[in-house]
Amino acid sequence: MIESSVLKEAFRAYLYVGLWIVLSGSVITYNKFLLSVAGFPYPISLTLWHMFSCSSIAFVLVRSGKVESINMDVSTYISTIVPIGACYSVTLWIGNAAYLYLSVSFIQMLKALMPVSVFTVGCLMGTEKFVCSSFLNMCLIALGVAIASYGELNFNMFGVVLQLGSIIVESIRLVLVQLLLQSRGLKLNPITTLYYVSPCCFAFLLVPFFSLEWLKIMNDEDVVINPFYMITNAAVAFCLNLSVFLLIGKTSALTMNVAGVVKDWMLIGISVWVFHAAVSPMNIGGYLIAFLAVFWYNYEKYKRSRTTMAEKVQPIGSEEEEPLVPVIRK
Repeated sequence: MIESSVLKEAFRAYLYVGLWIVLSGSVITYNKFLLSVAGFPYPISLTLWHMFSCSSIAFVLVRSGKVESINMDVSTYISTIVPIGACYSVTLWIGNAAYLYLSVSFIQMLKALMPVSVFTVGCLMGTEKFVCSSFLNMCLIALGVAIASYGELNFNMFGVVLQLGSIIVESIRLVLVQLLLQSRGLKLNPITTLYYVSPCCFAFLLVPFFSLEWLKIMNDEDVVINPFYMITNAAVAFCLNLSVFLLIGKTSALTMNVAGVVKDWMLIGISVWVFHAAVSPMNIGGYLIAFLAVFWYNYEKYKRSRTTMAEKVQPIGSEEEEPLVPVIRK
């Protein structure tokens, strides 16, 4: 019974991870197409459009009664939703700016450091427990990224600082989202989470939009706004945002970002296959180390799940009996 329940949970978690990887890759590819090929080279404006679309769809679903919402007072909104929206807008802003100084492949490699950042922030904020095996796992991921990044020809310190800053702020945002979704006082499903978070993100993104892109768009005679592309792109982005909140709510922010290492490696592989991007043997070796560290983390988490469930079903007064599942005390 324990084994079956754990396997079901593991299958559900991998299903959420797989869905997120597919949607995330689709959004990245679609955004690249719009920004580089389709004549709309304005990343902040595109993100602003995503947030507006998510807000509108979530508003209709909640207000029409299709999705149950909750009553959230102003103080709760300010203390929980506003920090998430602020972090998200900063992440998108400086993360997009990093693409001006670094190559796409190098940025994907740097993004593999996200699990390390989320683990550190999670330990500080109480969403993750410091376990030696997990710490060593994070060190292996960092080592793999360091090896993969060694010898980068287009290294730019300012761009690296921007990307690392984006990773840190994104880690804080993801942990805050996890606290919001898993808080006992707030029972939010993915739709209601978007209902509250997306408008806040939209408001914060208005600052860089009017500061950096508004006048450029108004004076750009070559800008192309294709309704079909914009609507379908927003739809995919909406599904991605749903999958993010679903994944974090059912697993953890750390699980999502460890899975992100696999996603980034897959994206680099696709770029090599489709666009013939240059990747050195050292890049492949470093990412192989990070990839193996991902599976180590999942194995350790699986063992801890079995241990936790065994302890929950152990009868009272049976402390001296053999446990149903071997327990390893950390």
